[in-house]
Amino acid sequence: MLTVNQLATRAGAPAHVVRYYTRIGLLHPAAQRANGYRLYDTKDASRLRFIRLAKHLGFTLREIDEIIRHADIGESPCADVRRIIQQHIAENRARIDEMQRLQDRMEGALEQWKSMPDGVPDGHSVCHLIESFDPEDPR
Repeated sequence: MLTVNQLATRAGAPAHVVRYYTRIGLLHPAAQRANGYRLYDTKDASRLRFIRLAKHLGFTLREIDEIIRHADIGESPCADVRRIIQQHIAENRARIDEMQRLQDRMEGALEQWKSMPDGVPDGHSVCHLIESFDPEDPR
């Protein structure tokens, strides 16, 4: 049996992560001592490594819980894993594309503003650079 710190060390994770995953139900201590120390089975080290690998691949804790639940009842979670990661890939691609459009707008704005002088707010204008920005300007 392993304490929180021993499990954390074995799995290469901080102890607070073990406690958090226990609190949200991803890890289940096998026993609890009278002094309140939770004790984990050695299989929990494998589960903790699995959770950390899944997090590294971008799975959410909710998705990881779903995957673990399927595995715990003897069902293969692989179809769900493929579906989830395909969804994440599509979402990431959309975010990357939007970030590229934002980067292009920002660079275009900076190019438009290069020759413009600094302005002073006059009650009708806050910053004439932003207010004069033309997203259609090809510069």
